[in-house]
Amino acid sequence: MAISISLVLLMVVLAVIFMRTGGLKFSHATVCVLLGFFLAGTSMAPTIANGISTTAGVVSGLNP
Repeated sequence: MAISISLVLLMVVLAVIFMRTGGLKFSHATVCVLLGFFLAGTSMAPTIANGISTTAGVVSGLNP
């Protein structure tokens, strides 16, 4: 849960930065949000969540 909240906050921050610099239009951001909602309702949602959790585990296990 903490990973998904952090990931969502990161995505929101990136979207705001892209919108302010002109790299991401509001319509593009809306399409991305809708895509996320539709993906969350599909059978791929557990696979995506598992992949994100596994990747976060690998990254947190790295020592610089």
